[in-house]
Amino acid sequence: MTDIQSAYLPAIENELQRQISRLDIPHLHPFHDMLAYHMGWIGEGSGRSAQGKRIRPLLLLLSCAACGGDWNAALPAAASVELVHNFSLVHDDIQDNSATRRGRDTIWVKWGMPQGINAGDALFVISNLALLDLLSSFSAEQVITASIILHTSCLNLTEGQYLDLSYEKRSDLVLEEYWTMVTGKTAALISACCAIGSLLGGTDEITRDAYRNFGHYLGLAFQVQDDYLGIWGDSALTGKSTESDLVTGKISLPVLFGLNQKGAFAKRWLGGSISADEVLGLSNLLEAEGARLYSQNTADQMTDTALQFLRSADPPGDVGQELFDLANRLMGRRG
Repeated sequence: MTDIQSAYLPAIENELQRQISRLDIPHLHPFHDMLAYHMGWIGEGSGRSAQGKRIRPLLLLLSCAACGGDWNAALPAAASVELVHNFSLVHDDIQDNSATRRGRDTIWVKWGMPQGINAGDALFVISNLALLDLLSSFSAEQVITASIILHTSCLNLTEGQYLDLSYEKRSDLVLEEYWTMVTGKTAALISACCAIGSLLGGTDEITRDAYRNFGHYLGLAFQVQDDYLGIWGDSALTGKSTESDLVTGKISLPVLFGLNQKGAFAKRWLGGSISADEVLGLSNLLEAEGARLYSQNTADQMTDTALQFLRSADPPGDVGQELFDLANRLMGRRG
């Protein structure tokens, strides 16, 4: 962990706990504990690995500081975007019937689906209240603009999720439809983090657009890499099963590439449910048909484009270097 992250990450965690403490009152303690469990703070297996990397709030604070703003003042916005992200995870787990996340039971498995839905709703509402806390340090105009950016990205999230769910029943998808889906599901919120951070940093609109585009392409690269790791990743390092994406029928970029080749992989994929003992053979088929190399090259292209936009924003000093380093680390690069 870098010196900058050593300062930012504990502050992010404290702000998240402060926001969720809105529910920490006697008759709602069990409700508060549900959210605290999901955030990785309590329960068996709690700790850093259960909390996630907090990439989105980090990007927001780094973008703010790189534009000359006070990252401490922007902490409510950082908490807000992380709460939106976690709201989407809670609902995704329900919609995808996922029993575990980060090696632990999902919130709906522990407390039931109705309570799980309600807990996700609470995270979303608190995210909105957190954003309003910015009014103590920023102008109403800045806060309204930040709210518009965030709420637009939330609508994009639902659009992307709609497409993801609807794609499960289709066998005629083309690659362009994948990009529409992941722009909503993944890139929209990451782009919003960088845009809101630069807004709170007080930068001009041209520079803010550069940060927004940096986040957009970084989000696309991040999703492509996640799709790649879902088939060829080391589960001991990634914390996710490489069997799951093929067994669950996820329409990832490698799978969609393979389907468009109309070869042996496509024939088997369209033949019905895939069992765990078929995964190795199918992943080898995908690799032989070019899906692995295509996914690697696509992630590299999206990362390069993201870094080009970041270079055009020209973030100064150690914070600027941290942004470059963070982007490279996310994509498994050294620099």
